[in-house]
Amino acid sequence: MSYEYSENELVQNSAIELLRDTLKWRTFYAYNDEVLDDSSSPKSIGRKSYKEILLTRYLKEAVFKFNDWMTDDIFGQVLKILNTKISSDSAIQTNEKNYNFFKEGIEVDVQDDNGNYVKRRLQLFDFEHPLENDFLAVQEMKIWGEVYHRRADIVGFVNGIPLLFVELKRDDIPVENAYNDNYKDYQDTIPQLFYYNAFIMFANGPEAKVGTLGAKFKFFHEWKRLSEDDEEGSVAFETMLLGMCNKKNFMDLFENFILFDHSNGKVVKILARNHQFLGVNQAFENYKARKFKDGKLGVFWHTQGSGKSYSMLFLAQKIHRKLEGSPTIVILTDRTELNKQISGTFEACGCLGNVKAGKYIASSGDDLITKLKGNPAYIFSLIQKFNKPDAKPIHTDYDILLISDEAHRSQNGVYADNMCRLLPEASRIGFTGTPLFSFDNITQRTFGDYVSIYDFKRAVDDGATVPLYYENRGEKLVLENPEINERLLEAIEEIDDEEKRTKVENLI
Repeated sequence: MSYEYSENELVQNSAIELLRDTLKWRTFYAYNDEVLDDSSSPKSIGRKSYKEILLTRYLKEAVFKFNDWMTDDIFGQVLKILNTKISSDSAIQTNEKNYNFFKEGIEVDVQDDNGNYVKRRLQLFDFEHPLENDFLAVQEMKIWGEVYHRRADIVGFVNGIPLLFVELKRDDIPVENAYNDNYKDYQDTIPQLFYYNAFIMFANGPEAKVGTLGAKFKFFHEWKRLSEDDEEGSVAFETMLLGMCNKKNFMDLFENFILFDHSNGKVVKILARNHQFLGVNQAFENYKARKFKDGKLGVFWHTQGSGKSYSMLFLAQKIHRKLEGSPTIVILTDRTELNKQISGTFEACGCLGNVKAGKYIASSGDDLITKLKGNPAYIFSLIQKFNKPDAKPIHTDYDILLISDEAHRSQNGVYADNMCRLLPEASRIGFTGTPLFSFDNITQRTFGDYVSIYDFKRAVDDGATVPLYYENRGEKLVLENPEINERLLEAIEEIDDEEKRTKVENLI
C-alpha cells in the first residue's frame, strides 16, 4: 500500500467514523467487498451493476413508507421517471429537474376505485421528520461510465438517492487538487453520479470546501461555524461534517437552502453559505415567535457582498413552505434599481412560479394598498409608496411580513411612519450591510435588536468579500469650514416640510 493511499485512507476513515458514530449514518465499505445482486447479503447494497447509481432497495423502502397507497406498478413509474435523462439536457438541467422531483414530489398515474387513472403526487423524502429518512455513506464505491471505470471516495445516499459526493486528498495536498484532478474527470466519465447530487465536498482533513454542480472552484466555500457564537470557527472537515451532515441540518439545507438562478440566460445552482444558513434560520425562528415580539423580528446585519438578496429569498421561501397559512411577504427598498434587482432575483430563482415579477411590484401608493388587501404571496415596493398618511389601517386575517432592505437608511421619516400606521399588525425585519451606531436608535425601535451578525471582518476572514484598504490622502483636502456638520444639522432642522427634510437626511 502506497503512502499516498494510506494517508488518503486515514482522512477517509476518519470521516466515515464521524458519520457513523457521531452523526448516526449507516456506512458501507464497497471496495472489493460489494456483492452485485439484489439479495439481503450484508455485502450488498442492492446494485446489479456498477453502472447503477440509484440504490433501488432503499428507495423502494422509503417510497412505500412515506406513501401508504404505493404499489409495485407505481414504483415502476417512479424508477422510470428518475432514470430518464433527456439527451439534449445538460447535467445541471437534469439536476434541477430531479431536485424539483425531490422537493415537490413526483406526479404519477394512479387508478381510482372506478378504474379511472388520476394524477397523484408521491413523496421521496420525509422533510418534516428528518430522522425517518435512511442515511447511508458508501466508501470506495465503484462506478462505471460508458467507457471508463471510477471509484468515488464517499457517496452519501438518502433513501437510496446519491445526494452527497465527497472527494478527499491527504493532508499535504491542496483541496483544490480534488476539484481539478478528480471531480472534473468524474463529470466527464461518470456524469450520472451528479444528476441527483445536492452537495459536493472536497477535503484533506485540515481544510474542506463545499459547493454545487457547475460551480467553479472559487465559488466553493468553507463551513466554519456550528453557531454564530463560534468566533473563530474552523475550516477542518470535521466542522463541515458536523454542521452539514447532521441529519436535521442536511435535510433543512437540502429542502430550503438550494436555488437554481436563471438570470442572464444560464442556470446557476446556489447553496446557502454557512452565515446565510445560520442567520436565516435564526430569523425564521423569530418569525415563528412573531406573536410574542410585538412585530419586531430584528436587524439582519450581514456586511456588503455577503448575499443579502439570496438570504431574503431563502427566508421567504422557507416561511412559505414550512409554516401554515399564506402570509404576504413585502420586500421593501428605497431605490428603483434595487426594487427591480431583488424582484428579478426572486423571479429568476422560480419563487414567483410562472408569474413575472412585474405583477407583484407596487406601481403607486394606491396600488400598494390594493395589493396589501389582496393577500398575494409577494409584494415588491419602494418604501416611498407608503405615501398615504390618511389611509385607514389595514387589518387582515393573514400575516404580513415586511422585509426592509438597507434598513439603516430608509426606516425613518414620514414613509416609515406611514408604514407602521397602515400595517400595525405586520411583522418587520430589517436587512442592512451597515452596523447600527449608538446614536441610531430609530432602526432599532422599528425592528428590534440584532437577529444575526456577519460583520466585515468575519466576511473577509471567510473569503466572502474582499478586504477594504484605506490610503490616507488627507493632506490634499482643505476644509475651510470646520463647523460644517453643525451648520448642516441646523439647516435641516429649519426645513418645515417633513418629507423634504427626510430626503435631505438620506443624502448625508
